[in-house]
Amino acid sequence: MKCGFCISACPVYREELVESAVARGKNQLVRGLLSGELDLTRELEERLDKCTLCKTCTQNCPAGVQIPSVIIAARADKVRHRGIRFPYNVVYRSILPRRILFGRVVRAAGLAQKLFFPKGEGTLRHLPLILSGLGKGRRIPEVASHFLRESVKEVNSPPAGTPVKLRAGYMTGCMTDYVFPDLGIKLIQFLTRNGVEVVVPRKQGCCGAPVYMGAGDFETGRKMADANVAAFGDLDFVIVDCATCGSAMQDYARYLADNEQREKLYSEFGKKVIHITAFLVDILHLPSEAYQAAPDVRGKRVTWHDPCHLNRHMGVQEQPRQILKSISGIKFVEMSEPDRCCGMAGAFSLHFYELSRKIVDRKIASIVASGADIVASGCPGCEIQLMDAISRHKLPVKVMHIMELLQ
Repeated sequence: MKCGFCISACPVYREELVESAVARGKNQLVRGLLSGELDLTRELEERLDKCTLCKTCTQNCPAGVQIPSVIIAARADKVRHRGIRFPYNVVYRSILPRRILFGRVVRAAGLAQKLFFPKGEGTLRHLPLILSGLGKGRRIPEVASHFLRESVKEVNSPPAGTPVKLRAGYMTGCMTDYVFPDLGIKLIQFLTRNGVEVVVPRKQGCCGAPVYMGAGDFETGRKMADANVAAFGDLDFVIVDCATCGSAMQDYARYLADNEQREKLYSEFGKKVIHITAFLVDILHLPSEAYQAAPDVRGKRVTWHDPCHLNRHMGVQEQPRQILKSISGIKFVEMSEPDRCCGMAGAFSLHFYELSRKIVDRKIASIVASGADIVASGCPGCEIQLMDAISRHKLPVKVMHIMELLQ
């Protein structure tokens, strides 16, 4: 397709206004690589990396061309030809797949935060000048003093007297596990209170999104996928509170299946993966009275940010809104362009922080115009990006996961 409908929607093109930034241009670059007309230069690699995989191009394409899949495949080709440069090769291949080691590294990073990172607002800290390559002055949340899986049991049963309706696994994800454990605790408590036995497998690991989707390392991503499929093997549902984790695990079969056995295992596993909002609405069918506002959000105006991986990748749009409209004690207000990409996109916002700031500032304008006191989301990654932007702009708006709104 060469029509250019993607130009009107691409968050990267809106800021850079060059053909190579948009899906149509990237498609031509990949064609050039495949035909041999172009060489894989560092500049071209950067162009392939400058994509948030938000899928707005596909959404606006008359033919539904899956350019994000083309980009991910091109990144995989890049890794096969050149490997992954230091230090990302160490992080992706030696640290992320080893959960215990990763936890120790994160704990050390948390100590470094307290010692060397300037204190910001609340639990946010500013990246110091020596880390300007990751975004000078960027606000990031503090690493939690106690990780989620240190705070909950592997099997969490409903309270005595509450009948068990379902048994489901909970994929904690890296952000909830290490940064937002209170979110995970609240999610488990809400589910068990409503009759769900929640299993938190100790052998689960990173979903693999930064590794195989972001970096193109399919080999390491496959190892992560195998570990997670085995960890959740006997469960009917795998609940996620992170849209990125959810979409990455649903797409194991699409990208990582290299034989019939893996394709079958990954496909069956992907069907089990469900975001917490879809689980509450489509599986539990909770009545509206089950959604009561937490004390600290009562009387507040709440707007909703659609994470790209939840909205366009996982196809979950109405369920979060149904929950928000049902929560007694808050007022839900819809912002303009709620599905506009926030510019987080994992490592994208690290490599191209200034660009990601420009993208999220457009989202901030919508949040301000909504008059909301709270912006809720269904992806901890988006939350971190929004927290940084709101703190930079010194706005009186709080960022929360949708589950944190519930009592």
